[in-house]
Amino acid sequence: MSEPSYQPETLAIHAGTARSQFGEHSEAMFLTSSFVFENAAQAAARFIGEQPGNIYSRFTNPTVTMFEERLAAMEGAEQCVATASGMSAILACCMGLLKAGDHVVASQSIFGATVNLFNNIIKKFGVETTFVSATDVAEWQAAVRPNTRLFFLETPSNPLTEISDIAAIAAVAKKSGALLAVDNCFCTPILQRPLQLGADIVIHSATKYIDGQGRVLGGAVLGSKKNMEGVYGFLRTAGPTMSPFNAWVFLKSMETLKIRMDAHSANALALATWLSAQPNVARVLYPGLPSHPQHKLAMKQQKTGGGIVSFEVKGGKEAAWRVIDNTKLLSITANLGDTKTTITHPASTTHARITPEARAAAGITDGLIRIAVGLEAVVDIQNDLRGLNS
Repeated sequence: MSEPSYQPETLAIHAGTARSQFGEHSEAMFLTSSFVFENAAQAAARFIGEQPGNIYSRFTNPTVTMFEERLAAMEGAEQCVATASGMSAILACCMGLLKAGDHVVASQSIFGATVNLFNNIIKKFGVETTFVSATDVAEWQAAVRPNTRLFFLETPSNPLTEISDIAAIAAVAKKSGALLAVDNCFCTPILQRPLQLGADIVIHSATKYIDGQGRVLGGAVLGSKKNMEGVYGFLRTAGPTMSPFNAWVFLKSMETLKIRMDAHSANALALATWLSAQPNVARVLYPGLPSHPQHKLAMKQQKTGGGIVSFEVKGGKEAAWRVIDNTKLLSITANLGDTKTTITHPASTTHARITPEARAAAGITDGLIRIAVGLEAVVDIQNDLRGLNS
Protein backbone atom coordinates (compact mmCIF):
# COMPACT_ATOMS: atom_id res chain seq x y z
CA MET A 1 0.00 0.00 0.00
CA SER A 2 2.94 2.37 -0.46
CA GLU A 3 2.18 3.19 -4.10
CA PRO A 4 2.36 6.96 -4.70
CA SER A 5 -1.05 6.90 -6.39
CA TYR A 6 -2.75 6.48 -3.02
CA GLN A 7 -3.67 9.62 -1.09
CA PRO A 8 -2.65 10.03 2.60
CA GLU A 9 -6.21 9.41 3.81
CA THR A 10 -6.26 6.08 1.97
CA LEU A 11 -2.85 5.12 3.32
CA ALA A 12 -4.10 6.01 6.81
CA ILE A 13 -6.61 3.19 6.51
CA HIS A 14 -4.77 0.51 4.55
CA ALA A 15 -0.97 0.98 4.71
CA GLY A 16 1.02 -1.34 6.94
CA THR A 17 -1.77 -3.85 7.47
CA ALA A 18 -0.38 -7.35 8.06
CA ARG A 19 -2.76 -10.24 8.68
CA SER A 20 -1.93 -13.32 10.68
CA GLN A 21 -2.89 -16.84 9.72
CA PHE A 22 -6.37 -16.12 11.08
CA GLY A 23 -7.09 -13.54 8.36
CA GLU A 24 -8.44 -10.82 10.66
CA HIS A 25 -9.90 -7.74 8.94
CA SER A 26 -8.95 -5.30 11.72
CA GLU A 27 -5.31 -5.12 12.74
CA ALA A 28 -4.34 -7.52 15.52
CA MET A 29 -2.86 -6.51 18.84
CA PHE A 30 0.20 -8.57 19.76
CA LEU A 31 0.57 -8.27 23.54
CA THR A 32 3.70 -10.30 24.14
CA SER A 33 7.12 -9.52 25.51
CA SER A 34 9.03 -12.00 23.36
CA PHE A 35 8.70 -14.34 20.38
CA VAL A 36 9.44 -18.06 20.03
CA PHE A 37 11.88 -19.32 17.39
CA GLU A 38 11.59 -22.54 15.42
CA ASN A 39 15.14 -23.54 16.32
CA ALA A 40 18.45 -22.21 17.62
CA ALA A 41 19.71 -21.37 14.14
CA GLN A 42 16.70 -19.15 13.45
CA ALA A 43 17.17 -17.38 16.77
CA ALA A 44 20.82 -16.71 15.98
CA ALA A 45 20.02 -15.45 12.47
CA ARG A 46 17.42 -13.02 13.77
CA PHE A 47 19.58 -11.66 16.57
CA ILE A 48 22.43 -10.78 14.21
CA GLY A 49 20.10 -9.41 11.54
CA GLU A 50 20.60 -12.08 8.88
CA GLN A 51 16.90 -12.99 8.94
CA PRO A 52 13.96 -10.60 9.41
CA GLY A 53 11.45 -11.36 12.10
CA ASN A 54 10.32 -10.56 15.61
CA ILE A 55 12.64 -11.07 18.56
CA TYR A 56 11.60 -8.99 21.57
CA SER A 57 8.93 -6.28 21.84
CA ARG A 58 11.41 -3.67 22.97
CA PHE A 59 12.42 -3.31 19.33
CA THR A 60 10.30 -5.71 17.22
CA ASN A 61 6.54 -6.19 17.50
CA PRO A 62 4.03 -6.81 14.70
CA THR A 63 1.49 -4.22 15.90
CA VAL A 64 4.15 -1.55 16.33
CA THR A 65 5.57 -2.44 12.91
CA MET A 66 2.15 -1.92 11.32
CA PHE A 67 1.96 1.54 12.89
CA GLU A 68 5.48 2.36 11.70
CA GLU A 69 4.80 1.23 8.14
CA ARG A 70 1.50 3.10 7.97
CA LEU A 71 2.93 6.40 9.19
CA ALA A 72 6.00 6.01 6.95
CA ALA A 73 3.74 5.54 3.93
CA MET A 74 1.77 8.64 4.83
CA GLU A 75 4.89 10.79 5.28
CA GLY A 76 6.65 9.34 2.23
CA ALA A 77 9.52 8.06 4.40
CA GLU A 78 11.60 4.92 3.92
CA GLN A 79 11.47 4.03 7.60
CA CYS A 80 9.69 4.98 10.81
CA VAL A 81 10.96 4.29 14.33
CA ALA A 82 8.13 4.34 16.89
CA THR A 83 8.85 5.52 20.43
CA ALA A 84 7.11 5.83 23.79
CA SER A 85 6.31 9.55 23.48
CA GLY A 86 6.97 12.60 21.35
CA MET A 87 9.81 13.72 23.58
CA SER A 88 11.45 10.30 23.46
CA ALA A 89 11.26 10.55 19.67
CA ILE A 90 13.27 13.79 19.78
CA LEU A 91 15.71 12.23 22.26
CA ALA A 92 16.12 9.15 20.05
CA CYS A 93 16.75 11.38 17.04
CA CYS A 94 19.48 13.30 18.88
CA MET A 95 21.12 10.30 20.51
CA GLY A 96 21.04 8.33 17.29
CA LEU A 97 22.46 11.03 15.03
CA LEU A 98 24.70 13.22 17.21
CA LYS A 99 27.93 12.74 19.12
CA ALA A 100 30.05 14.76 21.52
CA GLY A 101 31.41 17.87 19.83
CA ASP A 102 28.48 18.26 17.43
CA HIS A 103 26.43 21.41 17.10
CA VAL A 104 22.66 21.90 16.63
CA VAL A 105 20.83 24.91 15.24
CA ALA A 106 17.27 25.00 16.56
CA SER A 107 14.33 27.32 16.31
CA GLN A 108 13.76 29.34 19.45
CA SER A 109 10.02 28.84 18.87
CA ILE A 110 9.70 25.22 19.96
CA PHE A 111 8.00 23.32 22.77
CA GLY A 112 9.40 24.15 26.21
CA ALA A 113 10.38 20.55 26.98
CA THR A 114 12.31 20.43 23.69
CA VAL A 115 14.22 23.56 24.69
CA ASN A 116 15.09 21.88 27.99
CA LEU A 117 16.18 18.72 26.21
CA PHE A 118 18.67 20.66 24.11
CA ASN A 119 19.83 22.94 26.94
CA ASN A 120 19.96 20.48 29.83
CA ILE A 121 20.10 16.91 28.51
CA ILE A 122 21.90 16.82 25.17
CA LYS A 123 24.32 19.45 26.43
CA LYS A 124 25.56 16.99 29.07
CA PHE A 125 26.85 14.78 26.27
CA GLY A 126 28.89 17.54 24.68
CA VAL A 127 26.39 18.75 22.07
CA GLU A 128 25.87 22.52 21.86
CA THR A 129 22.73 24.22 20.57
CA THR A 130 22.24 27.66 19.07
CA PHE A 131 18.69 28.99 19.02
CA VAL A 132 17.59 31.20 16.14
CA SER A 133 14.46 32.79 14.72
CA ALA A 134 11.90 30.37 13.33
CA THR A 135 11.20 32.68 10.41
CA ASP A 136 14.49 34.43 9.55
CA VAL A 137 16.39 32.08 7.25
CA ALA A 138 19.45 34.34 7.42
CA GLU A 139 19.82 33.56 11.13
CA TRP A 140 20.00 29.84 10.38
CA GLN A 141 22.76 30.46 7.86
CA ALA A 142 24.66 32.73 10.25
CA ALA A 143 24.51 30.16 13.06
CA VAL A 144 26.17 27.38 11.06
CA ARG A 145 29.51 26.13 12.35
CA PRO A 146 31.91 23.57 10.85
CA ASN A 147 30.58 21.02 13.37
CA THR A 148 26.85 21.72 12.79
CA ARG A 149 25.13 18.39 12.24
CA LEU A 150 21.43 19.01 12.84
CA PHE A 151 18.81 21.70 12.21
CA PHE A 152 15.63 21.35 14.29
CA LEU A 153 12.33 23.19 13.96
CA GLU A 154 8.62 22.79 14.44
CA THR A 155 6.16 24.42 12.08
CA PRO A 156 3.65 25.69 12.97
CA SER A 157 5.44 26.47 16.21
CA ASN A 158 4.10 25.89 19.70
CA PRO A 159 2.36 28.07 20.82
CA LEU A 160 2.67 31.07 18.46
CA THR A 161 1.95 29.14 15.22
CA GLU A 162 4.95 30.70 13.50
CA ILE A 163 5.61 29.18 10.09
CA SER A 164 9.16 28.23 9.11
CA ASP A 165 10.08 28.02 5.45
CA ILE A 166 10.97 24.34 5.31
CA ALA A 167 12.33 24.39 1.76
CA ALA A 168 14.55 27.43 2.38
CA ILE A 169 15.94 26.13 5.67
CA ALA A 170 16.45 22.68 4.12
CA ALA A 171 18.59 24.31 1.43
CA VAL A 172 20.76 25.96 4.09
CA ALA A 173 21.08 22.67 5.97
CA LYS A 174 22.05 20.75 2.85
CA LYS A 175 24.66 23.33 1.90
CA SER A 176 26.20 23.13 5.38
CA GLY A 177 26.15 19.32 5.51
CA ALA A 178 23.55 19.19 8.27
CA LEU A 179 20.30 17.25 8.50
CA LEU A 180 16.98 19.05 8.90
CA ALA A 181 14.48 17.57 11.37
CA VAL A 182 10.92 18.94 11.38
CA ASP A 183 8.42 18.36 14.17
CA ASN A 184 5.19 17.83 12.20
CA CYS A 185 2.98 17.30 15.25
CA PHE A 186 0.61 20.23 14.61
CA CYS A 187 -0.12 19.32 10.99
CA THR A 188 0.28 15.55 10.65
CA PRO A 189 0.97 14.20 7.14
CA ILE A 190 -2.63 15.03 6.24
CA LEU A 191 -1.85 18.77 6.16
CA GLN A 192 1.92 18.88 5.61
CA ARG A 193 4.66 16.54 4.36
CA PRO A 194 8.06 17.99 5.30
CA LEU A 195 10.10 15.36 3.43
CA GLN A 196 8.57 16.52 0.16
CA LEU A 197 9.73 20.05 1.01
CA GLY A 198 13.35 19.01 1.56
CA ALA A 199 13.49 17.95 5.20
CA ASP A 200 15.53 14.86 6.09
CA ILE A 201 13.69 13.77 9.23
CA VAL A 202 10.12 14.10 10.48
CA ILE A 203 9.20 13.82 14.15
CA HIS A 204 5.76 13.24 15.66
CA SER A 205 4.16 13.22 19.03
CA ALA A 206 1.52 10.65 18.11
CA THR A 207 -0.06 11.48 21.46
CA LYS A 208 -1.65 14.49 19.80
CA TYR A 209 -3.66 14.38 16.56
CA ILE A 210 -2.60 10.91 15.47
CA ASP A 211 -4.43 9.50 18.50
CA GLY A 212 -6.87 12.39 18.56
CA GLN A 213 -8.76 11.44 21.70
CA GLY A 214 -6.23 11.98 24.49
CA ARG A 215 -5.87 8.30 25.36
CA VAL A 216 -2.29 7.09 24.90
CA LEU A 217 1.29 8.30 24.50
CA GLY A 218 3.55 7.70 21.53
CA GLY A 219 6.10 9.22 19.21
CA ALA A 220 7.82 8.58 15.91
CA VAL A 221 10.98 9.47 13.98
CA LEU A 222 10.89 9.09 10.20
CA GLY A 223 13.39 9.41 7.37
CA SER A 224 15.69 7.44 5.12
CA LYS A 225 16.92 4.01 6.20
CA LYS A 226 20.42 5.47 6.46
CA ASN A 227 19.36 8.23 8.84
CA MET A 228 17.14 5.90 10.87
CA GLU A 229 19.91 3.32 11.42
CA GLY A 230 21.33 5.14 14.44
CA VAL A 231 17.89 6.07 15.74
CA TYR A 232 16.73 2.46 15.65
CA GLY A 233 20.01 1.36 17.24
CA PHE A 234 19.40 3.72 20.14
CA LEU A 235 15.83 2.46 20.55
CA ARG A 236 16.94 -1.18 20.50
CA THR A 237 19.50 -0.60 23.23
CA ALA A 238 17.94 2.09 25.40
CA GLY A 239 14.31 0.99 25.01
CA PRO A 240 12.07 4.12 24.82
CA THR A 241 9.60 1.77 23.20
CA MET A 242 6.03 2.23 22.00
CA SER A 243 3.73 -0.35 23.57
CA PRO A 244 1.78 -2.66 21.23
CA PHE A 245 -1.49 -1.55 22.82
CA ASN A 246 -0.72 2.11 22.09
CA ALA A 247 0.30 1.24 18.54
CA TRP A 248 -3.03 -0.52 18.03
CA VAL A 249 -4.91 2.54 19.31
CA PHE A 250 -2.96 4.73 16.87
CA LEU A 251 -3.73 2.39 13.98
CA LYS A 252 -7.46 2.69 14.66
CA SER A 253 -7.23 6.47 15.14
CA MET A 254 -5.33 7.05 11.91
CA GLU A 255 -8.30 5.73 9.95
CA THR A 256 -10.22 8.92 10.78
CA LEU A 257 -7.26 11.33 10.75
CA LYS A 258 -8.23 13.09 7.50
CA ILE A 259 -11.81 13.67 8.64
CA ARG A 260 -10.67 14.96 12.01
CA MET A 261 -7.97 17.28 10.68
CA ASP A 262 -10.42 18.84 8.23
CA ALA A 263 -12.94 19.40 11.04
CA HIS A 264 -10.34 20.74 13.48
CA SER A 265 -9.13 23.18 10.83
CA ALA A 266 -12.61 24.41 9.92
CA ASN A 267 -13.52 24.99 13.58
CA ALA A 268 -10.20 26.71 14.27
CA LEU A 269 -10.63 29.12 11.36
CA ALA A 270 -14.14 30.01 12.53
CA LEU A 271 -12.97 30.53 16.12
CA ALA A 272 -9.94 32.60 15.06
CA THR A 273 -12.16 34.83 12.93
CA TRP A 274 -14.53 35.33 15.86
CA LEU A 275 -11.69 36.07 18.30
CA SER A 276 -10.32 38.73 15.95
CA ALA A 277 -13.52 40.72 16.48
CA GLN A 278 -13.46 40.62 20.28
CA PRO A 279 -12.52 43.97 21.87
CA ASN A 280 -10.46 42.47 24.69
CA VAL A 281 -8.27 40.43 22.34
CA ALA A 282 -5.03 42.20 21.42
CA ARG A 283 -4.01 39.82 18.64
CA VAL A 284 -4.89 36.46 17.17
CA LEU A 285 -2.30 34.05 15.78
CA TYR A 286 -3.68 31.50 13.34
CA PRO A 287 -1.97 30.54 10.06
CA GLY A 288 -5.30 30.37 8.24
CA LEU A 289 -6.02 34.06 8.81
CA PRO A 290 -4.74 36.57 6.23
CA SER A 291 -3.53 38.67 9.19
CA HIS A 292 -1.01 35.98 10.20
CA PRO A 293 2.56 37.15 9.41
CA GLN A 294 3.34 33.98 7.42
CA HIS A 295 -0.14 33.31 6.02
CA LYS A 296 1.00 32.99 2.39
CA LEU A 297 3.81 30.60 3.31
CA ALA A 298 1.46 28.55 5.47
CA MET A 299 -1.02 28.16 2.64
CA LYS A 300 1.86 27.10 0.37
CA GLN A 301 3.25 24.47 2.77
CA GLN A 302 0.03 23.32 4.43
CA LYS A 303 -3.37 22.29 3.12
CA THR A 304 -5.20 24.24 5.87
CA GLY A 305 -4.34 26.40 8.87
CA GLY A 306 -4.55 23.49 11.31
CA GLY A 307 -6.35 23.26 14.62
CA ILE A 308 -4.29 25.48 16.96
CA VAL A 309 -5.31 29.07 17.72
CA SER A 310 -3.28 31.32 20.01
CA PHE A 311 -4.38 34.76 21.08
CA GLU A 312 -3.26 37.48 23.45
CA VAL A 313 -5.74 39.12 25.79
CA LYS A 314 -5.46 42.63 27.13
CA GLY A 315 -4.58 42.69 30.82
CA GLY A 316 -1.76 40.15 30.95
CA LYS A 317 -1.67 37.06 33.15
CA GLU A 318 -4.59 38.09 35.38
CA ALA A 319 -6.91 38.54 32.40
CA ALA A 320 -5.68 35.35 30.72
CA TRP A 321 -6.23 33.26 33.83
CA ARG A 322 -9.70 34.79 34.25
CA VAL A 323 -10.67 33.71 30.74
CA ILE A 324 -9.37 30.20 31.38
CA ASP A 325 -10.97 29.85 34.82
CA ASN A 326 -14.37 30.97 33.52
CA THR A 327 -14.57 28.14 30.98
CA LYS A 328 -16.93 25.26 31.69
CA LEU A 329 -16.83 23.24 28.47
CA LEU A 330 -13.15 23.57 27.52
CA SER A 331 -10.60 21.32 29.19
CA ILE A 332 -7.86 23.17 31.06
CA THR A 333 -4.93 21.03 30.03
CA ALA A 334 -1.68 21.44 28.12
CA ASN A 335 -2.38 18.48 25.83
CA LEU A 336 -3.63 19.15 22.31
CA GLY A 337 -4.99 17.39 19.27
CA ASP A 338 -8.04 16.05 21.09
CA THR A 339 -11.65 15.88 19.97
CA LYS A 340 -12.29 17.93 23.12
CA THR A 341 -11.17 21.56 22.92
CA THR A 342 -8.31 22.31 25.31
CA ILE A 343 -7.09 25.63 26.66
CA THR A 344 -3.84 26.54 28.39
CA HIS A 345 -1.67 29.45 29.48
CA PRO A 346 1.72 28.66 27.87
CA ALA A 347 3.82 31.01 30.01
CA SER A 348 2.86 29.13 33.18
CA THR A 349 2.49 25.60 31.76
CA THR A 350 4.15 24.33 28.58
CA HIS A 351 6.92 26.96 28.68
CA ALA A 352 7.13 27.54 32.44
CA ARG A 353 10.47 25.71 32.82
CA ILE A 354 12.37 27.88 30.37
CA THR A 355 13.79 31.21 31.47
CA PRO A 356 11.75 34.43 31.29
CA GLU A 357 14.33 35.70 28.81
CA ALA A 358 13.78 32.68 26.57
CA ARG A 359 10.01 33.14 26.76
CA ALA A 360 10.37 36.79 25.84
CA ALA A 361 12.64 35.94 22.91
CA ALA A 362 10.05 33.45 21.71
CA GLY A 363 7.24 36.01 22.02
CA ILE A 364 5.37 34.14 24.75
CA THR A 365 3.73 36.86 26.83
CA ASP A 366 1.77 36.57 30.08
CA GLY A 367 -1.42 37.40 28.20
CA LEU A 368 -1.06 34.57 25.67
CA ILE A 369 -3.63 31.76 25.58
CA ARG A 370 -3.42 28.67 23.36
CA ILE A 371 -6.53 26.81 22.29
CA ALA A 372 -6.42 23.45 20.56
CA VAL A 373 -9.78 23.56 18.86
CA GLY A 374 -11.78 20.36 19.11
CA LEU A 375 -14.80 19.01 17.29
CA GLU A 376 -17.58 20.62 19.32
CA ALA A 377 -19.97 23.14 17.77
CA VAL A 378 -18.00 26.37 17.32
CA VAL A 379 -20.78 28.45 18.86
CA ASP A 380 -20.46 26.45 22.08
CA ILE A 381 -16.70 27.04 22.17
CA GLN A 382 -17.29 30.76 21.64
CA ASN A 383 -19.91 30.91 24.39
CA ASP A 384 -17.52 29.17 26.77
CA LEU A 385 -15.01 31.99 26.35
CA ARG A 386 -17.36 34.34 28.20
CA GLY A 387 -14.47 35.55 30.33
CA LEU A 388 -13.26 37.62 27.39
CA ASN A 389 -16.07 40.06 27.99
CA SER A 390 -15.80 40.34 31.76
